[in-house]
This record gives sequence, structure tokens and C-alpha cells, in this order.
Amino acid sequence: MSAVLSSLTRRNRLTIVAVAALALYALFFASSYDQRILTLAGIYVIMVLGYQFIFGHAGALSLAQGAFFGVGAYVTGILASQYGTGFLLTFPLSIAGASMLALIVAVPVLRLASHYFALATLALSQLLLLIAVNWVSVTGGANGLPGVPPITIGDWQATRGTSLLLFVWGIAVAAMLVARWQLNPLRVAVFTVMRDAPLAVPAFGIDPGLLRLRAFVLSAAFGGAAGALFVHTNRVVSPETLGFGIMITCLTMTVVGGRFGILGAVIGALLLTHLPEWFRGLDEYYLVAVGVLLLAMVVFAPDGLASFFKQRRIPASPPGHAATGIEENATSVKTGVRVLEISNLSKRYGGIQALDRVDLSINAGEIVGLIGPNGAGKTTLANIITGIARADSGSIGSAGFDLTTATPTAIARRGIARTFQTPQLPDGLTVHEAVATAAANIGNTANKASSISARATTAIATCGLTRIADARCGTLPHGLRRRVEIARALAGAPHILVLDEPAAGLAPPEQAEIAEILRTLAASGLAVLVIDHNIEFLRPLATRLACLDAGRLIADGPLDEVLADDTVQNAYFGLVQQ
Repeated sequence: MSAVLSSLTRRNRLTIVAVAALALYALFFASSYDQRILTLAGIYVIMVLGYQFIFGHAGALSLAQGAFFGVGAYVTGILASQYGTGFLLTFPLSIAGASMLALIVAVPVLRLASHYFALATLALSQLLLLIAVNWVSVTGGANGLPGVPPITIGDWQATRGTSLLLFVWGIAVAAMLVARWQLNPLRVAVFTVMRDAPLAVPAFGIDPGLLRLRAFVLSAAFGGAAGALFVHTNRVVSPETLGFGIMITCLTMTVVGGRFGILGAVIGALLLTHLPEWFRGLDEYYLVAVGVLLLAMVVFAPDGLASFFKQRRIPASPPGHAATGIEENATSVKTGVRVLEISNLSKRYGGIQALDRVDLSINAGEIVGLIGPNGAGKTTLANIITGIARADSGSIGSAGFDLTTATPTAIARRGIARTFQTPQLPDGLTVHEAVATAAANIGNTANKASSISARATTAIATCGLTRIADARCGTLPHGLRRRVEIARALAGAPHILVLDEPAAGLAPPEQAEIAEILRTLAASGLAVLVIDHNIEFLRPLATRLACLDAGRLIADGPLDEVLADDTVQNAYFGLVQQ
């Protein structure tokens, strides 16, 4: 036993002691009123655990958690009080009802961003509140529906007191296990990418729509479960369960306790349910005292009180994998075979013709440099190739796959990788974690941990980043971030790599390192399209050069011939021929 205790971290030992002390207090020393407060805290733990999915991990300010809580409450309240339906049926129906509501509203609501999403979810809550108040024949109107029976399973009843307390916290523990199951390390990393680098989410092979939908529905399911337990505790369902106060309580608990993790939900729920009781003796000033204390918590613990108990993270070194090159995937092709065909591509933004009937092809093993003055359409072309933008006309094909209408995620999973003008990396992940996340979502592996880690380790080694594999991306200088982004792109074993100004902001030695990596990749059969202004970077690197001007492809051929072309010199260098 002593060996087991010694193997536990300090945080785990403190957690065990705290849980044991809370259990002893609740069972043997708490009054019936204190047990009721603890029961409500357990209900709020479930609600906050659900809210962490959408607000914490997905990073979206949803104001609909109170609505899902209220839907669960009304489903249970109506069925139990009016029809005598038992808990074993009302509880799953409350979860299902809230989840179905989330699915229905997800289609229009999840397309919105930032404050528009928050306003839309707030409108949902207010709409349900109006329905509850005015649909008197079903909901009981403003007075609600009394007579909700206690939780009954067979001959056993969870009446007020110890039995209800233990039952609710048993459900809360089950909710914790479900949350932990849903938030495995890979999914947490995917959520981190979505929060820290939203522009690059498709480049990681992640479908952001499905990810937000999962978080939204899970938050609703937990909210519905909490609402069902709430009405069995209060024995009445009323419009208060749909009121904005419930939502504010949930949001405050999440912010104060912590947006991520089980410990944050428990701390936030326990603290916020007990604070009003502790300060009740201040009479009319207790709300002021509670407000000041909460404000101090937010100022001095912006990541929540759970952050003070966070264990110092020691990243695991990636498993040994003796590899120096990129593994070949199912879409790899032999050098010299055409892998990208762009035909008659056009794109207009209002009165600006960004691309005008562009034709371009790239072969495996070729490094094509794309130059042109600012506004020539180079980044627009990269965005259309990788699905971020849609062409007005024309076509793009790769290895028999039509890229013209494919989603960015589908394009990334078909072996077309890219980097961005400004490196898009998740600052909260280590280099190995970021690259492994791309490998897990793009690569043709069985998604076994060893295969994912091996592919990530290979890409990291190819870019000369092995020594910093455990460093967080947010701590890296610009030059290393460029190489990490290339490693992320290589993790899915692509057959085409599109780089948008990879030499920008780099010193000459760093440019030479990038160029050497690209030459190695091209020698292995990878097709590379390099968009850059730096001719000195492209001259020793590119096997072919293309030039865009005002959306038109004005030259395409050997580098020296293109640079000597009068049209290119006039457009790119500003040299007007006499």
C-alpha cells in the first residue's frame, strides 16, 4: 500500500485527501440542508462538464447550456408529474431531448462565429423560456408543474438527504468517466488545434464542423441530464430552469473552476454553490462580497482555480524510430509523373480579377517556384488548390481526384499539404504533439499510437527538429516554426506540398536549411510548389519557374529563361523596356 501511495503524484495525493474529507463531511457531519447544497453541487458538476466541451475545448461562447438544462428539466417534470413515468425512462429521454434540440439548431447556429454564435444561442434560450411561460396547458405556465416524484428505481427511492446525495454524485462520477473517455489525448490535441490555429484546422486533416457538432451535442446531453436530476431534487419544474440565471451560474462556475478538466468542474460547482451560503450573514451586502471575491478569482486565476493544482507537464519523448525520410503512402507516385493539373482557372473578388484562366501543371519530384508582384494571385491560387477558396471556373485535378469542389479537409487527406504565409501552429502543443495530430488525422495508418508516433517522428527528423520535439510550439522562434509547419505538412505523407512564402522573415542560413529540406523531399518524389518573392532563395532551388501578373500566368519554364523574359522583368522587377 505504501508503494502505491509513494508512486502517486503530489496532485493525486492531495485530490484523494480532499475527496475523502469531503465524503466524510457529507456523510457524517453535514446537516440535511448542507447535504441539499452538496446535491445541487453534484448536479452543477454534470452541467459544467458538458459546458466545458463547447466553451472550453471547442472555444465557442455558447449561451444555450441553460436551455438544454431546462429542456431536460421539463421533459422529466412533465412526464413524471403528469404521466407517472419512472426515472429509468425519463432520465434517458431528458438526455435525448436536449441532444435532439442541439442537433436541430446546430445546422444554422454552428455556421456562425464569435459573438453571432453567442447571440444565436442566447436567442434559443429566450425562445424556450417564452414557450414555457405561455404554453400553460403543457408546462403549467409561470407557476410551473409541482408534484414531481423522487427518483424511484424499482422499490428503491432516492429521497432527500443521504440517498439522493449519493445517487446524484454517483451520476456525476459516471459523467466524469464519460467526459474523460470523450477527451482522450488525441481529441484534446485536435481541440487545441481548433482553438489555437483555426485557419490551419483543415491542413491538419480535421473537420471543424464535425468537431464543433460533437462538442455542442455532448454539452446538450450533459445539460439535459443535469436538468432531469434538478427537478427530482426540487420536486417542481418551472420557467426558472430556463432562466438566464442558470446560464450565468454555469458560465461563472466554468470560468472560476477552469474551462478544462474534471477538477475545474468540481471546484467551480462546489465553490459557487457554497459561496452565497458562506456570505449570507452579511445580509444585503453578501452579493457584493460574492461579486468582489469572484472578480478577484478571475483576475488572479484567469485559467481557473484548477490551474493552481495543475501538475507540471513533462512531455514524453517520442518513441525511437530510426527513420530519416518520409514514409511512402498509398498516393505516392514515381518521379516525373504529373500529380497536379490546373486548367483554365479563374477567380474574381468583386471588381478584382484575382486569377484569369490560369493553366499550370506539376510533376512528381519537381520543385516549381511561383513568383509575381503583390496582388498577382499567388496566395489565391494556393488557397484554391487546397480548398480554402473556390474557383469561379476551371478545374484542378490530382491523382484522379477532382479538387475543384472538394472540402479543405478532404483535399488534405488526399495528399495535398500546405503551409501558410504566417506559420499556423497550436501554441499549446509540443512539436511532437502537433505533428502527431496531423499524422493521426491525415496519414494512411491504422491510427495505432505507435504508427502515429512513428510517422510524426519521421517528419520531425526529416526537418531536423528532433532535439526540440518536446518544446511547445508557442515558445519557438519564427525560423523553427517554419520548419515545424513543414513537418506537420509531411506527417500525412503527401504527394504535393504547397508552401506560401516559406523564406519570408528568415535569415540566409535558415533559408538554406529550408531549401535543403525541400530538395531532399523532391528527390524522394514529392511535388513541391513554392510561392515566394525571394529570387535568391528560388534560384538554386526551383527546377521550374512560373510567374503570375494580375491573375494571369505570363511565363512558365526554366528559371533562367523566365527571369530573362521581358514581360516578367516588366511585371515583376518593374523594368520598362525601351
